[in-house]
Amino acid sequence: MTVSTFNPATIPVSFSQSAIKHLTNQVEKKQAQGIEFNIKESGCSGYKYLLELTFTPDADAIKYQLNDALDLFISPKVLPLIQGTKVDYVQDGVNFRLEFTNPNATAHCGCGESFSVGSN
Repeated sequence: MTVSTFNPATIPVSFSQSAIKHLTNQVEKKQAQGIEFNIKESGCSGYKYLLELTFTPDADAIKYQLNDALDLFISPKVLPLIQGTKVDYVQDGVNFRLEFTNPNATAHCGCGESFSVGSN
C-alpha cells in the first residue's frame, strides 16, 4: 500500500443522493451528531466497512459536512484505505443496503462483506 495525500477540505469519499437521504434520516431519527466512516480488521479478505451513527466523534476525526443536517467523521488513519470510495444506497429486491465501491480494494470475499488492499 502506498501513502496517499489528501486535502482535508475535500471530502475523500463520495455518497449518492439516495445514501445521503438515508443517512440523514437515520441521524435525525436518533439525534446523532453524524456518521462515522471507519474500517476494522474482519472477514476473510481483511477489512470490513463501518458506517455508524456517532454521538461523540473521536477527537482526532476529521469532520466533513455532507449537507446541512449530515456530518461525516473519518479517522485520519483509515483515509489511505477508503479514499475515493463511493457509497450508494441501493435496492436489491425488497431489501435496501449500503454498497461500497472502493478503488483501493484489490480483492473482496465471496459474500461481499470484506475487502483487502495491497498484497493481503
